[in-house]
Amino acid sequence: MPHTVLLAEDDRAIRNALERALTLEGYRVTAVADGVEALAQAHRSRPDVLVLDVMMPGLDGLQVCRVLRAEGDRTPVLILTALVETADRIAGLDAGADDYVVKPFDVEEVFARLRALLRRAAPAPSEPEPAEKPGAPAPSGRHPAPSGRHPAPSGRFLEAAGLRMDPQARRAWRGDRELELTRTEFELLELLIRNAGVVLEHSTIYDRIWGYDFGPGSKNLAVYVGYLRRKLDEPGAPQLIHTVRGVGYVLREG
Repeated sequence: MPHTVLLAEDDRAIRNALERALTLEGYRVTAVADGVEALAQAHRSRPDVLVLDVMMPGLDGLQVCRVLRAEGDRTPVLILTALVETADRIAGLDAGADDYVVKPFDVEEVFARLRALLRRAAPAPSEPEPAEKPGAPAPSGRHPAPSGRHPAPSGRFLEAAGLRMDPQARRAWRGDRELELTRTEFELLELLIRNAGVVLEHSTIYDRIWGYDFGPGSKNLAVYVGYLRRKLDEPGAPQLIHTVRGVGYVLREG
């Protein structure tokens, strides 16, 4: 089955061109011209991914994203924006968007970002449970479902630099404070925790998180790292994500 895309773009030329390109790429596309219709369409039939322009009449793309997230809808969202300032990009991430593309864009970049979003949204393959003999005790590695502030079992946690993460439940903490992370932020933090103390090059992070290296001119990674730092850092506590200029980033205390 082809993936379904809900495209909301008020510029007719861009909307028509992107709709044609996505259709030729194999997506099933529903294209609308404003945020109100985008929200209504998302409620009628949930797509696999949304592509939302920021500047639209009625509801803009960020407002649509906020409404969906408030409703608990975690469908991946790719934002199209002509706004290039870091603060504008952070506003998009703050609204719950998973990624963004700056206009004017190369359609191949849109394809690459959509592929990455859809890969990350795909459910992980489940492993079959081993057969149990009647009356046999549960295997020692099996635990009841987690509950409370800190889920169990502890064996599935990742821990580094005072951070604690449960990849299965997609939850993370610094000390006792739970972090509210978007999908991309969570995956970036997981990559850093799994490689704590190791300097990860920009190209490595792009490949592991987005599946595509957007080149030295891209500020996409720097924006996500900056936003993740804002959620991690605490007054008087050491910064955890460090920049190695010209190379990449490393997670460590102090």
